[in-house]
Amino acid sequence: MGPPVADSAARLGPTSLQAATAIGVVLAPAAAFVVAPAGAFACLVVGVQGLFLISALWRLLLVLASRRPPLVQEPPGTWPRYTVLAALHDEAEVLPQLVERLSQIDYPPERLEGYLVLEADDDATLAVARATPRPQWLRLLIVPDGFPRTKPRALNHAFAVSTGEFVTVYDAEDDPDPLQLREAAARFSDDPELGCLQAPLRIRRKHRSKTPSPFVDRQFAAEYAALFEVTLPGMAALGLPFPLGGTSNHLRAEALRQVGGWDAHNVTEDADLGFRLWRAGWRSGVIARPTYETPPGGLHAWLPQRCRWLKGFMQTWGVHTRRPSELGWRGLLSLCLTLGMAILSALAHAPALAWLLSAILLSLSAKVSPATPPLAIVVLLIGAASAWIAALIGARRARVPYGPADMLAAPAYWSMLTLAFMHAAWRLVVEPHAWDKTPHLPDVPAVIEDGEARATGRRAA
Repeated sequence: MGPPVADSAARLGPTSLQAATAIGVVLAPAAAFVVAPAGAFACLVVGVQGLFLISALWRLLLVLASRRPPLVQEPPGTWPRYTVLAALHDEAEVLPQLVERLSQIDYPPERLEGYLVLEADDDATLAVARATPRPQWLRLLIVPDGFPRTKPRALNHAFAVSTGEFVTVYDAEDDPDPLQLREAAARFSDDPELGCLQAPLRIRRKHRSKTPSPFVDRQFAAEYAALFEVTLPGMAALGLPFPLGGTSNHLRAEALRQVGGWDAHNVTEDADLGFRLWRAGWRSGVIARPTYETPPGGLHAWLPQRCRWLKGFMQTWGVHTRRPSELGWRGLLSLCLTLGMAILSALAHAPALAWLLSAILLSLSAKVSPATPPLAIVVLLIGAASAWIAALIGARRARVPYGPADMLAAPAYWSMLTLAFMHAAWRLVVEPHAWDKTPHLPDVPAVIEDGEARATGRRAA
């Protein structure tokens, strides 16, 4: 299962159209700089400012368009059969916690099936999975060895044996709202054109981490809040396709089969799937009941994860610009304003901040007014303000902390994206299908040893 190679990240290298476009994008400015360097530089500055301004206005539009999706109260006449998939690899520590949380799903058990999808050589996780008590509807499925060793390949194996009318995907660290499946099933029954529903992902750390990383944790939580509480609801309200989250997306099985399942060679199969569903004529929406996740942790865990995301965005961009006419103008606009802008922003954040700081420091040391054009400063400030506003509104909706100190620290976090971009671009060339695994640890309370171990808070499985 999977899309054909022509529509997959398995195909390496550009098409003739992509190659010609890339050559033109490089040669045209180079020729302009040779013929008229001053004019070319002025056009470049205006172009960069224009991109920053478009990005800022786009964020503000989404803030205005976004709204909380209403909770659906009317259940369908008969609850449809639902499949829950969780593809796990090297997750022995966190698997019991996941099973406990999945056991709390409030859905008719006779209409529910689930698979813990495990790799054949993952002995530690397999041993824990077999020893952990599970509800009857949740079974183990072992994926045979093969290439590529990716989450979407494992999901395709599980989907091939699933019988649900609808399918949802959870990750190892997820804690979904118990009523999430009921809300999604009701929404699907109300709208037969919906191919996918995305639940909001909210970041929280219920207990103190052994390796605290407050800066990354808080910025990551605000970033997720802006995406899942503002950007995606806004795009859904505007009727545009959007890149799905890697977890808690609820899919109509008919739509998923029509597009060939997940692209096993794409390391952000979720982002790719949102646009492939659109190309096949399906719409995507959002629901209100969230899934809670823990943040990745410090830079050592954040960087590989973000590198994989950006590499996958580049793969998805390459796949869907092979035949851009199939997206239509609205789909192509959405692709440019989401994945395209994310790639460009990651590239530009650190250089833009370095340019601004160097201009300020040089002017202060020389005791003269900055030579930076006022318009450029205004555009940069508008771009930053729109990002702050989106994060602030998203954080309030998600109920995560985000204050003035976090806003001032945000440019440093954005600049880290440039480091991830450079790494992702290199990995795209040398290891296009390698999956950078994010380590997960159980979110459990600390144990106080005083004669006998005691624990407070939610019991770990």
